[in-house]
Amino acid sequence: MVTTTELPDIRIPADLLPADGRFGSGPSKVRPEAVEALAAVSRSWLGTSHRQAPVKAVVASVRRGVHELLRLPDGYEVVLGNGGTTVFWDVATFGLIEARSQHLAFGEFSSKFAAGVVGAPHLEAPTVIESPPGTHPQARPEAGIDLYALTHNETSTGVAMPLTRPAGVGPDEALVAVDATSGAGAIEFDATEVDVYYFAPQKVLAGDGGLWLAACSPAALERIGRLRASGRWCPPSLDLGIALDNSRLDQTYNTPALATMFLLDEQLRWLNGQGGLEWSAQRCHRSAGIVYGWAEASSYATPFVADPAQRSPVVATIDLDAGAVDAATLSRVLRANGIVDTEAYRKLGRNQVRIGMFPAVEPDDLATLCACIDHVVEALA
Repeated sequence: MVTTTELPDIRIPADLLPADGRFGSGPSKVRPEAVEALAAVSRSWLGTSHRQAPVKAVVASVRRGVHELLRLPDGYEVVLGNGGTTVFWDVATFGLIEARSQHLAFGEFSSKFAAGVVGAPHLEAPTVIESPPGTHPQARPEAGIDLYALTHNETSTGVAMPLTRPAGVGPDEALVAVDATSGAGAIEFDATEVDVYYFAPQKVLAGDGGLWLAACSPAALERIGRLRASGRWCPPSLDLGIALDNSRLDQTYNTPALATMFLLDEQLRWLNGQGGLEWSAQRCHRSAGIVYGWAEASSYATPFVADPAQRSPVVATIDLDAGAVDAATLSRVLRANGIVDTEAYRKLGRNQVRIGMFPAVEPDDLATLCACIDHVVEALA
């Protein structure tokens, strides 16, 4: 094994390289066609008012596109605001949790929402159900809980979980809120099983960060209105009621990043034009089959998530035999050859690579990536 601070001079043959070397787990690959479309309208779009008709029309298109892609039932509304998923956790802490919540924590991001709620002085102490990295726990019915916080896809560990309401718990009793940041638009689910399905556009939806979107059920909309009417104090920028009012006007409360909004709309149009959620999910499963199949057949690579049923179809975490290769060195060599963002999640602390398999990534490029990893490992040996 080669482990060194000096970068080994390994050149991957040009005919072995992928057509596009971006395999990040977020921000993810943005399709060149979307960037070209943005460039084509740059003089009429960038640097214009977000309160005028051209931008409001795109916001309306985004809201319709999300509704179509997620196959939302009648009565669900798409709400959006600035700040990304991290900000939405604070939004939910003020505007969705009435008194007490239950959280599933099985990685960096699912744990962060729980930690933020623990410190909220206006809420009761939440229940936090944890499981080891590489697995996911199950929500359980619990008296006094008015919001169950789930995560569709834990980006840090590459674990995905099915979405169902806790047994016997209806939306009139408690909301189910799902962090879908790295899964929304690529993992099938039944929207009637959730009340708030929230995410950011820098993963499946191939935009930049800084925006949050939330698909809200009628029960969630009622909760938003009731908490707002209760007089609970909330900073205006985190007020879900204000965000809802502005979304219904096809705008955000404060100025959004127009490039992000445009790229998001382009990706939604592309996904829906290809066949929507079913097509996107099938494409990602094909990509996941390539990566996990390579790892299972390898002498030095193993899928980190042991249970195939819990493996993410959009983020693959692959452990590497430390006796064969140092993952950090491997990723540095790949980066020097134009293949970027295969590094492991830093806080997981494992000798592994993490590979984004979002729908914008060509499955053939993932097969080529696996061959490039084999080439570099052999060269390092």
